Amino acid sequence: MKRLFSILAITCLLALGTVNANATTAFASATATVTSVTQDDAAAEDLTFHQELKKRFIEGGPGFMGIVLLCLILGLAIAIERIIFLNLSTTNTKKLTQNVEDALNSGGIEAAKEVCRNTKGPVASIFYQGLDRADEDIDAAEKAVVAYGGVQMGQLEKNVSWISLFIALAPMLGFMGTVIGMIQAFDKIEAAGDMQPSLVAGGIKVALLTTVFGLIVAIILQIFYNYIIAKIDSIVNDMEDASITLMDLLVRHKK
Repeated sequence: MKRLFSILAITCLLALGTVNANATTAFASATATVTSVTQDDAAAEDLTFHQELKKRFIEGGPGFMGIVLLCLILGLAIAIERIIFLNLSTTNTKKLTQNVEDALNSGGIEAAKEVCRNTKGPVASIFYQGLDRADEDIDAAEKAVVAYGGVQMGQLEKNVSWISLFIALAPMLGFMGTVIGMIQAFDKIEAAGDMQPSLVAGGIKVALLTTVFGLIVAIILQIFYNYIIAKIDSIVNDMEDASITLMDLLVRHKK
């Protein structure tokens, strides 16, 4: 009987030891798995936006992605140049008109022209051209203002059409990359003779990345383009109002 109890006791101890060993192993395995997942998540989180963008750019292929990037660089360069030029061309029209009127009343045409020479912007240039023809008649001054206003408008709109070209070109290149990526995917399927997801995934991924980058470039440039157009319209409106005001000033000065 004692021998039976001894065997049962040893069996229970061995069973408990095995359970503990299995539990320890399972716990260690689970801990390793959680640690691995945590490390993978941490590695994924360590990727910055710049690194993720660079990764996606490389995956999209250097061919079309490089052309789309070139469209973005050229478009932004022209947009920034236009924004700087337009901001420098903006004039306080009311203040300039008041200064010209004061100069006309105190020093005549030459004093008003001097005020325009010392002021930057297309409005001041239009004022100068009108004042320069003031010795002839009102019609000559008006024609000079209208003609020079067209010249100034052309300078304001210079190179803006290139931005609209890049806006249209970037998504078109992205769609072309989409078509080429799909063609490559079907070529791989045809060569393999089997419809495998791994064969199609690469081509579709390239296609989607080129489309996304093309649309992103178009959206960015469209924002700058709309701002530039709005700025040009504002300056042109100021030019037209200033031209009418100048004609009124010259008529009163003639009297």
